[in-house]
Amino acid sequence: MNENEPIAAPDQRKRLIVTIAIVLAVLALLVGFNTFKGIMIGRAMKSMGSPPQTVATMVAAYQQWQPRLEAVGNVRAVHGVDLALDIAGLVERVDARSGSRVREGQVLMKLVDAQDRATLAALQASAQLAKLTAERSQQQLAAQAISPAQHDTDMANLKTAEAQAAAQAALVARKTLRAPFSGRIGVIAVNPGLYLNSGDVVTTLQNLASVYVDFTVPQVSLGQLHVGDKVEVTTDAYPGTVFAGTVSALDPKVDVETRNLRVEATVANPDERLMPGMFVRVAVPSGGEQRHLTLPQTAISYAPYGDTVFVVRDGTPPHVEQVVVTVGPTRGDQVAVLSGIEAGDVIVVSGQLKLKNGTPVKINNTVQPAFDPNPRPVEQ
Repeated sequence: MNENEPIAAPDQRKRLIVTIAIVLAVLALLVGFNTFKGIMIGRAMKSMGSPPQTVATMVAAYQQWQPRLEAVGNVRAVHGVDLALDIAGLVERVDARSGSRVREGQVLMKLVDAQDRATLAALQASAQLAKLTAERSQQQLAAQAISPAQHDTDMANLKTAEAQAAAQAALVARKTLRAPFSGRIGVIAVNPGLYLNSGDVVTTLQNLASVYVDFTVPQVSLGQLHVGDKVEVTTDAYPGTVFAGTVSALDPKVDVETRNLRVEATVANPDERLMPGMFVRVAVPSGGEQRHLTLPQTAISYAPYGDTVFVVRDGTPPHVEQVVVTVGPTRGDQVAVLSGIEAGDVIVVSGQLKLKNGTPVKINNTVQPAFDPNPRPVEQ
């Protein structure tokens, strides 16, 4: 038995080597087969190509542009004030109705002033007596019946009495609220018997025949803005209506924090539709008309490394090419393209998210994106 063991060992090693060789060959065949299969699948996928993507397109064309400075602003009355009395007291009567039109000087409200009027009557009587005394003193001085010192005293007493009466008359007048100018008053929230403190607002008075619109523009636009320039004002309250006005004043300084300049425009408001405090949009035409290639803003893919569009190129099927463009000013739904494309190029205006260079496309222009230079809100 011991003599056969050295003979069996080489046979076992030979069988082991053959087994390992077979296993390696099988593994090599499997790897080779899978690699070949992957290559063939890739070739098949490549030969099939990407399926066409449905997009909407538009032909790039030139349009006339009127350069405009656009801003948002607030309406302010040319003549407008919150009415209040500068003296405290009890309301005696209210002589105006909320929302009514009033004339300059018209009495709107009156505080209780009976005691003040009584004091005024007493002071006026004293002033009348002082006047008579001064007149007699004048006659007596001419006849040298009194000394000049007595005459001077009588004249001083007259002036003092008249001043006291005038001061009391002013106090009585302060207890009557009058309209400082013609216009329309707001809601009056006071009633007779209510005690008002000094400075309590009674109502508002606004003259809305014309209004101011205050807005700001960046300092870079100063050279394009001048007093007398036409302005166009719009508001969501009246869709489709444009209120015309002119630039009436430019602030003489630029705000240090924002680097913006405050501008005041005067706008005619005969129907009184614009009211103080309203939010409005302001457009100031500046310079002559310009000509730009114009696309919908949806056609531009904005990115930090550059703005791009997809241009449709001829082929079977048509495919797209991504092109870097330089965009210019915008107006409404439109954007001006300064470089990168030419008139007549077919540009993808919707469906860009699924595109890349060389993607085949199928054009369907049934639905087009908004392309209005002056879009207006749709009334609900």
